[in-house]
Amino acid sequence: MVDQTGHSASEPAVIAWISIGSNLAQPVQQVQKAVQALAELPDSKLLWRSHLYRTEPVGGVEQPAFINAVARLQTHLPAQVLMQALQNLEALAGRQRSAEVFWGPRILDLDLLSHGNLISHDPGLRIPHPRMSERAFVLIPLAEFDPALNLPGCGCIADYLPAVADQSVTRLPESAMPKETLPMHRASA
Repeated sequence: MVDQTGHSASEPAVIAWISIGSNLAQPVQQVQKAVQALAELPDSKLLWRSHLYRTEPVGGVEQPAFINAVARLQTHLPAQVLMQALQNLEALAGRQRSAEVFWGPRILDLDLLSHGNLISHDPGLRIPHPRMSERAFVLIPLAEFDPALNLPGCGCIADYLPAVADQSVTRLPESAMPKETLPMHRASA
């Protein structure tokens, strides 16, 4: 059976990891809205999300600090369909990719870090995300879930942490997210 999104409802469920970031237009609220939107994706269930982190931008472009988090999603959506859904959420938040500076400010940035065991080198769908092992704003929230987490094509998260120790990442207090979106206990994930 094929649903209105054009994919088979019988696709097996996989775990997808998504990085969430914003440094424009009230970044904490942008991340909060993105977490809620991920929880509402069709054929998917938000299992967990990290705390929020304030991080310094990478890439050398002068811009405000980012607010970052990661989310763990169980989904029946194929990787390409999930990637398109993430880009649609970015567009709904006001992101205009064609007007952006490379590695510049973002109203919302949703990166598909991994999708089940998929490894893809397709230019439109690179999984695992090619720079996640170099980014503290991705690794530290992932390590919050489990430092021994192994992602296909990437390996153990803890192995990469020493190399990003010089990157500025500050965990925000739990009060930065409303109670309905506070982190879920890992045991339920």
